[in-house]
Amino acid sequence: MVQCEMCGSEVANPTTVKVEGAELDVCSDCTEFGTEVRQQTSSSASSKYSTSSSSSSSSSSSSSTGSGGSSSQSRRRDMFDTMDQIATDYDDRIRNARESLNLSQEDLANKLNEKASVIRKLERADIMPTDEIREKLEPELGISLTEGDGGDDDYEFEGGSSSGSYTLGDVVKRKD
Repeated sequence: MVQCEMCGSEVANPTTVKVEGAELDVCSDCTEFGTEVRQQTSSSASSKYSTSSSSSSSSSSSSSTGSGGSSSQSRRRDMFDTMDQIATDYDDRIRNARESLNLSQEDLANKLNEKASVIRKLERADIMPTDEIREKLEPELGISLTEGDGGDDDYEFEGGSSSGSYTLGDVVKRKD
């Protein structure tokens, strides 16, 4: 017996339905949540996703090598790829630059038209600098608080999964 992919109940003969673009094997109670997918009976023995029954044996050997190549494709770029990231040692950079200019936290705050408590919190890494504060600090102190947009563009996570796909457990670090 198989489990329904929506509710988890045991099903002897699941029905394949399409729910928001995903094909799921579901019980009769859950079929109302999607559109039933009609399957070809002649090719269902080889694979329910094969396109033709005559080329199923040759396509299965080529698809096994073709699917491995798809994981090497680069991921889609988005707006976050072009954004600079705040450096992890921004607090040290601010403190060292301020001290090298012989400025107190209050003096720097006055020059930036900010509160001294903001400078203290930044140097303790209690808060991250906003874009507005960063744009004031960098020219005043002659430093850069960002790591730049290079370096991580071609980074690909090396997960521990033998199948080549990643799970949440491969990426997340637990705090126990």
